[in-house]
Amino acid sequence: MKKLIGLIKEGDKEAFKMLYDQYAEYAIRVSMTITKNKAVAADAVQETFIRVYNNIDTFDENKPFEPWLYRILINECNRILKSQSKTIPMGDYLESGSSVVEEDSYKFEEYEELYTAIKELDDINKIPIVLKYLKGFTEVEIADILNLNVNTIKSRLFKGRKKLKEMIEKFNEGRNQYE
Repeated sequence: MKKLIGLIKEGDKEAFKMLYDQYAEYAIRVSMTITKNKAVAADAVQETFIRVYNNIDTFDENKPFEPWLYRILINECNRILKSQSKTIPMGDYLESGSSVVEEDSYKFEEYEELYTAIKELDDINKIPIVLKYLKGFTEVEIADILNLNVNTIKSRLFKGRKKLKEMIEKFNEGRNQYE
């Protein structure tokens, strides 16, 4: 990654394309989880990569790249959501036939209840859950990305897991009633 970042800092556009190709798909999924809107998510990802490109010279190559990228992405999602004057529709990209989901290599059908439950979480629990369990960031990295205390992240993860468990249990109870 250091070599790739170094090439980008030297102005290598092909290196930047490689970086984009490596992170764009997951960035759009994270963005869609936050914004709940495909068009807004795409705008946030585009703006994120523009900011990455314009600010790559400020990135410390001795630090991991992903937390820096996802901090920019989450800030961009929040900036776009705040700038919109009306409420964003609660579009469900898992059910809408979004091409991002169709192209995804995961079998979402097997985890439909989990993704439905994650979608229902409040953002303060949903974002740490997505970063931790879908992307694999540590609590420390998530705290850095969100500019929060590590204990706050641990608490939000704990509460998020508890809420997910309760929601999935309700889904299962409802399914068992009809069997």
